Amino acid sequence: MTTGNMNWNEKNGVPFLTFPAFDALPFVRHAFSTRLGGVSEGCFSCMNLGFRRGDDEKNVWENYRRFCDAAGFNMQNLTASSQDHHTIIRRVSQQHAGLGFTRPRDRDSVDGLCSNTQGLTLVTYYADCVPLLFADKRTQAVGAAHAGWRGTVGRIGAVMVQRMAEEFSSKPEDLVVGIGPSIGPECYEVDTPVAEQFLAMEELNPIDFVHPAANGKYFLDLWECNRRVLMAAGIPAQNISCARLCTKCHSDLLYSHRFMGSQRGSLAAFICRKEEDGCA
Repeated sequence: MTTGNMNWNEKNGVPFLTFPAFDALPFVRHAFSTRLGGVSEGCFSCMNLGFRRGDDEKNVWENYRRFCDAAGFNMQNLTASSQDHHTIIRRVSQQHAGLGFTRPRDRDSVDGLCSNTQGLTLVTYYADCVPLLFADKRTQAVGAAHAGWRGTVGRIGAVMVQRMAEEFSSKPEDLVVGIGPSIGPECYEVDTPVAEQFLAMEELNPIDFVHPAANGKYFLDLWECNRRVLMAAGIPAQNISCARLCTKCHSDLLYSHRFMGSQRGSLAAFICRKEEDGCA
């Protein structure tokens, strides 16, 4: 099974992906879901974790039960983003446990979450967009952000670095960041108006992540652009891991909007600061 630069983990028939650099942090539990190991059927087959996709809600709950049991998360302590391709980062604490799960979301625009609350698990969703995870080695705060092309050109990675500095006194050099599975540079074709927004990021040398295509369009390398945004925000290159696992190329393992269209499931990224006896 191709897993790029990630570790393959499996328990009770439920696989999940992790970054070696995060696995090495004793205070962090994190995981990325795949399409495998769930009970959803048809176009949602089979580990759909999105309640808003049109899947049977009972199936989604069972998928969460199986995934959380496998990866070690407490289902009662999940809190979800409410993504709309902006760069709003929300600090959450125990009072936000269950939002998007056992309780309705109370905000419409949250593309990033950060917390230093032990046991509270941050959950973001994707199916081509870039999931970003953050962990502060010094303060043990964690963060999760959703970076589609709008979030990437809006530098949501840098916004998270700044927000964690404000909330937890995090320093960029102490942050470990993971760029998760998402659409790869050879599969993400965009029109000129989108490409021009990335070409305007002149200080990042955009010719390295915006490449002309033969049909007058462009290919975007969201992985490299996000990496450069993070480094420009002060994060050392050696602290950044990139999965290099394309959702479209590996649609047998991962959901891809570009490959499957709107009739599909959703992947999710999870991260928490462990309690002394773990997140569960």
